[in-house]
Amino acid sequence: MSPIDYWPLIGVAWVVAGFVLRQNPALVVVSAGIVTGLVAGRHLVEVLDLLGEAFIKQRYLALVLLLLPLIALLERHGLKQHAENWIARLRGATPARLLTTYLAARQLLATLGLTSLGGHPQTVRPLLVPMAEGAARAKLRPLSEEERQKLLALCAATDNVGLFFGEDVFIAFGAVLLMQGFYAENGIVLEPLHIALWGIPTALCAFAIHAARIHRFQYRLQRATRALAEGQPP
Repeated sequence: MSPIDYWPLIGVAWVVAGFVLRQNPALVVVSAGIVTGLVAGRHLVEVLDLLGEAFIKQRYLALVLLLLPLIALLERHGLKQHAENWIARLRGATPARLLTTYLAARQLLATLGLTSLGGHPQTVRPLLVPMAEGAARAKLRPLSEEERQKLLALCAATDNVGLFFGEDVFIAFGAVLLMQGFYAENGIVLEPLHIALWGIPTALCAFAIHAARIHRFQYRLQRATRALAEGQPP
């Protein structure tokens, strides 16, 4: 039995070192792939050919990269300010109602397989966060830096919860197919639809729990606002 060659794993260490040194992520990943291929005994042309082939097969990922400069351009022209001002003019808009509505929409779309319609870079940062801040400022008061950071974290968590527990109900989701394959290997035949249906109770519980967390956060803001109005520490 020939000994295992661990040298190709140097690419993992390369990636870790690059991220620790805060280098350009794309440059770190591509260079790690080239180093791994060279250490594995491949010629440079072969390594570049493999990278190009992988890029062609996964070219839909380039759409994500195209969104980043588009969002940056919109933000430069005041997208966040317009979103914040618009939500502040709505009478019934509160941070809790806004985030709960987004949670429901994100979860519902994820159950249909439309996972790319939301996300941190394209929705949470440029739209959801300024709208939540605008609703808090209009209905309560300007938030302190600590409260603002908690609101930012809550917005990010809302997107994560909606996506994670929503996509488990989609029958073509990778995790559902993985579970089906695992059960099939052990002699248990299950249809993807049955596995997805059993994800519905979990999704409903996740929605209820996170919605309660959202409303509890707003209640704490309201209580602190009343305390400040009465001249008491929040």
